[in-house]
Amino acid sequence: MNTIKKINDELAIAGQIAPDELKSLAQQGYKSVLNLRSPDEQGFQDGEQLYTQLLGLHYANLPTRCTEINPQIALKVLQKIAEMPKPALIHCDSAARAIAMVLMYISTKQGISLEAAFKQAENFGLIEDVMSVKT
Repeated sequence: MNTIKKINDELAIAGQIAPDELKSLAQQGYKSVLNLRSPDEQGFQDGEQLYTQLLGLHYANLPTRCTEINPQIALKVLQKIAEMPKPALIHCDSAARAIAMVLMYISTKQGISLEAAFKQAENFGLIEDVMSVKT
């Protein structure tokens, strides 16, 4: 599972994941998968939701376009992460969107405002990196 990076006991990130990686996640005790990719993105896995659910994992797809990330979009993603059973995997095509969202989620859980967390992600170059990745 070279593409999956554990961030803490609750969250991991990845780029596009393969069916064997989903199976391994389920075996490791993960409970949820949040896919930030849009169905019209090249390489989107149409069967990911069904396969994830067959493995007994909770699945959500919250398409988040690189060029549209702003505090309002981030809030929707952070709310989805908060409500998902943990541990959870957050993924997109390259992991850029996933890491930006996970770091903002962790920051807000530590008491930082969403605006400050978003600014922090911008200052670290995460939002810029996300914006430079083509959807």
